[in-house]
Amino acid sequence: MKSQGGKVVSRRFNGATEVGVNDVAAPTSSSHEISRMTMEGGALAPLQLEQRRMIHREASVRRQSDAFREIRTRLLELAGQQNFVTLVVSVSPRSGGSFVARNLAAAFAFDEAKTSLLIDCNLRYPNQHKVMGVNPTTGGLIDFIDRPAMGIESVLYQTGIPRLRLIPAGNARENSSEYFSSFRLRTVLDSLRCRYSDRYLFLDGPAIKGSPDARILSDMADFVVVVAGYGRDTPAAISQAVANFEPGKLAGVVFNQGK
Repeated sequence: MKSQGGKVVSRRFNGATEVGVNDVAAPTSSSHEISRMTMEGGALAPLQLEQRRMIHREASVRRQSDAFREIRTRLLELAGQQNFVTLVVSVSPRSGGSFVARNLAAAFAFDEAKTSLLIDCNLRYPNQHKVMGVNPTTGGLIDFIDRPAMGIESVLYQTGIPRLRLIPAGNARENSSEYFSSFRLRTVLDSLRCRYSDRYLFLDGPAIKGSPDARILSDMADFVVVVAGYGRDTPAAISQAVANFEPGKLAGVVFNQGK
């Protein structure tokens, strides 16, 4: 299934155990918010989305869109009636984890009854804002954690895709990875998910190989999707990567082929 961006995505979701999603606070309906986001101007045209290696509703990328819809269906089956936080991480760098994360978030935004929020947690190589053409003038995740008084709305950016928002990684700090183990980050994620019952969060995490951050972030997620580079990551490397996560959180492995 080759996309305009040169990626081939196949799916293998198997044997994940259903887990409950912790309900920190009673979520509220976001029907008004969804309606407002749907009517926003500045939506990107299909060609612009393809240039950003993003799926859309047109026939030119239907096979790719259907692949991500299948993953969406799998996650929704695991979660039941509650919204959730999904961590997307690749086995090794350049295996396509960020590509899968933003397109999975877009697939959820296709559903007019849902909104999705993509959070760039790859502090070593943050690139979601660049790929999606977002200029983070007021900062991102790290900036908000440092200065919560600035308000979360200041780091929520439109993406040109209705019902999909982006929180960029923000300005790098020394020892930025320590933010992942902070209580404040967990509080931020819980608040973002629980404010609206129709909001689904996707964390674009760093590669598993060579960094403990993916394992730390998985503690804050309900599900983990592991991305393996087809022909790049060996079966042994994939098995070793998967072993980092609780079996009950592992939704499956996505094989991604491309540059």
